[in-house]
Amino acid sequence: MLTLPDDFQPGLLPADDSDTPIQWFVFAGGNLLVRPTSDGVALPVAAVWPFAKLVTVRRLYLGSWRGQPCHAAEVETATPPPPGMNFESLRALWSRLDEGLLGVAGHAEQLIEWDRSHQFCGCCGAQTQRRADERARHCVACGSMAYPRLSPVIMVRVVRDGHILLARPPRFAPGFYSVLAGFVEAGETLEQAIHREVAEEVNIRVCDLRYFASQSWPFPHSLMIAFTAEYAEGELRAGGREIVAARLFGTDAVSYNHLTLPTSDLV
Repeated sequence: MLTLPDDFQPGLLPADDSDTPIQWFVFAGGNLLVRPTSDGVALPVAAVWPFAKLVTVRRLYLGSWRGQPCHAAEVETATPPPPGMNFESLRALWSRLDEGLLGVAGHAEQLIEWDRSHQFCGCCGAQTQRRADERARHCVACGSMAYPRLSPVIMVRVVRDGHILLARPPRFAPGFYSVLAGFVEAGETLEQAIHREVAEEVNIRVCDLRYFASQSWPFPHSLMIAFTAEYAEGELRAGGREIVAARLFGTDAVSYNHLTLPTSDLV
């Protein structure tokens, strides 16, 4: 799962120890700088900024993991990587980058995106400044505060008689399906969001909702909150706009979230 390690210690100001190697999380256009290794990829580690030819747009101290300080940095989107390194998306780094480092990288990307998109006050338009005592940007003109944004998203595994409901949005490649998911609207509970999304997307009702788990989802700033539910009633029908195909699948039809089905099997 993409989540911060339990032993990660968030922080605002780094310790004054110039000799301690720093774990660098360097982003360009949302992609992370990595160095290919024989068994995956690695991140740059150095006591000071190690790339003289890379001009940073912003830098943030994140905290420490296993005694090592972690810093995030952003360079211009079109910046070429140093020799022997690549900029890659976090999605592409699953199973290739250490799970703990990937979790911290997700944290870093969300903070970089927040810092980038809150340079100016949304209330009066004045320039904002980082606060030293909390993770926030402060408008000195009107006093407004901007904290890192987090957008809750529900996802739900609907089951019926040993089958699971999977659906495909139009952006998915043919044959790829997922459980249902959607953003929580203002004023909704998580349970209300599930009932609304399921009805809107596949025209059915569900019951027996049970919390399963949550996961950070830094694309760019979401928290996925997963539930299970039972199919209650209604005729399964894809909504057509957000969902173009949906069906109940048995375990024999599912392989690594990829399914190959004739068109007649879809609703």
